[in-house]
Amino acid sequence: MNFEITPKAAKFIRMMIMADGGPGAGFRLSVSPGGCSGLSAEIAVKSEPDQGDAVVTQDGVKLFLPAESRLLLQGVTIDFAETPTSTGLVFFDPKAPATCGSH
Repeated sequence: MNFEITPKAAKFIRMMIMADGGPGAGFRLSVSPGGCSGLSAEIAVKSEPDQGDAVVTQDGVKLFLPAESRLLLQGVTIDFAETPTSTGLVFFDPKAPATCGSH
């Protein structure tokens, strides 16, 4: 896969899997166009991939990725951010237009 997961994001995902998953669990990352970064995501810890998901291990994290997500994540950096207003994964897509506040 041609995307990057920062160490902070990988740690967050590993912690989610440890808290909510059993042996063999992974992190399902389903992205679609939208949001400030150009991508909107639905995330969930799953015991097994959904039909059609690719199982990708990157930076020690097992990801379940639907086909459309694999295409949309090309060149994207996935990070973890904690701000006074939100906490969670953030996506930096160099292909997205800069239409939202400060980057």
